[in-house]
Amino acid sequence: MKLSRRDMLKASGIGAAALALGGVSAAPASAAENPAVATELLPKPAGKRVVIVGGGWGGLTAARYIKKEAPEAEVVVLEKRDLFMSCPISNEWLSGEVGMDFLTRDYYTAAKAFGYKMFQTTVTDIDRSGRTVKTTTGSIGYDYLLLAPGIAYDYTKWFGKDTLAAERCRQECPPALMPGSEHVALKKMLEEFEGGNFVISVPDGPYRCPPAPYERAAMVAHYLKKNGIQGKVILLDPKAKPAPKGPGFLAAYKELYPDIVEYRPNSLVKTVDLDKKEVVVTLTLADERTEEVRIPYAAANLMPTNKASEIVAMAGVSTGKAGWGMMESPTFQSKADPRVFVIGDAVGGYPYPKSGAIANGQGHIVASHIASLIAGRATPKEVTLPQNICYSMVNDKEAISIGVTFSMMDDKDINGNDIKVIKPKMTENNTRSADLGKTTHEWYKGMMRDIFGS
Repeated sequence: MKLSRRDMLKASGIGAAALALGGVSAAPASAAENPAVATELLPKPAGKRVVIVGGGWGGLTAARYIKKEAPEAEVVVLEKRDLFMSCPISNEWLSGEVGMDFLTRDYYTAAKAFGYKMFQTTVTDIDRSGRTVKTTTGSIGYDYLLLAPGIAYDYTKWFGKDTLAAERCRQECPPALMPGSEHVALKKMLEEFEGGNFVISVPDGPYRCPPAPYERAAMVAHYLKKNGIQGKVILLDPKAKPAPKGPGFLAAYKELYPDIVEYRPNSLVKTVDLDKKEVVVTLTLADERTEEVRIPYAAANLMPTNKASEIVAMAGVSTGKAGWGMMESPTFQSKADPRVFVIGDAVGGYPYPKSGAIANGQGHIVASHIASLIAGRATPKEVTLPQNICYSMVNDKEAISIGVTFSMMDDKDINGNDIKVIKPKMTENNTRSADLGKTTHEWYKGMMRDIFGS
């Protein structure tokens, strides 16, 4: 009997991927179910304790290097997932060009190697006055608190207060900007896709990894082309053009996937009709008029507005409607509390993109600053700002890239007073090449060595 492509996929690596991430959704017991969780996670240390909330690129970098620079300190990482999965490179995994083992790491090996402690748990409250973090498995005091919790999704523009519709949309049209089940669900959706419209939406406002939706459109198109699947990738962008690396992405769409990728600028998702499988879009025309367009889909990767993780607001250090962390530059100390730091994708109010490289760089900076505080040393007046490098694959071998450097510059505020501001300088390489494709993997492997060691 001849197996269909769908039957073959059921026995493919997607099953292994689901098994690998199966523990991610398991919820620990609550205090109501188990009184023991109201106890202390750890006895009080002899010296200072640093608690880090978030085991992503930024949090784990900080954990390693705080312990390296202040070995006498106790460093504790709290993370709700039981497996590290990288968002950078995940679009290659979606298209089948790298394996799950390339993206994932266990948390325990690095913690043991570098001497910090790791707890899989969910933070439920932060008491800054008592310097205590409460979790589903116990509470823990701190001398310094580092928040690196990442992003959350805001579906209210699409569904208002209908949380059931929002959750249904997240599961049926997974955004896959947060690693774990969303990525596995999206990969399964792609591998079972047999034609029609594959709709991808770019979030409105700041979001995790600005090139990600554009790279994903290219890699989904690459998958369809490689497998001879008759389908169209429709990329909905609320902006007038892709940013960053716009010329490189548009050239790739035109030259590599002219009959597959349909890029639609000025297209803001208004809502999603999940029953009819239609995305409702507000299209802004050349004369500034708008019209409503309904786009049917066979599969959809819909990325809503991003906001800061609820952990930032829980700590009382948020700012603005999206709750991004307000911090002092260049130390990443919270403006609300000098013992609390915010790094990574939860940071707002500064020109840093929400990227893995920036989170890693911020982790290094904060590690040195916290180590200085622990040792009683004066913090340096001049701090090297994080630098960003980002590569985007457009097929199985070629990539484009962008580099951004940041520097403190003299400026004036609205009242004419002298101030210091952070200004970026950007360099794009929009000429795709196999050399950049190789560099993409070398950069990623270097980042993994920096975070997890050899």
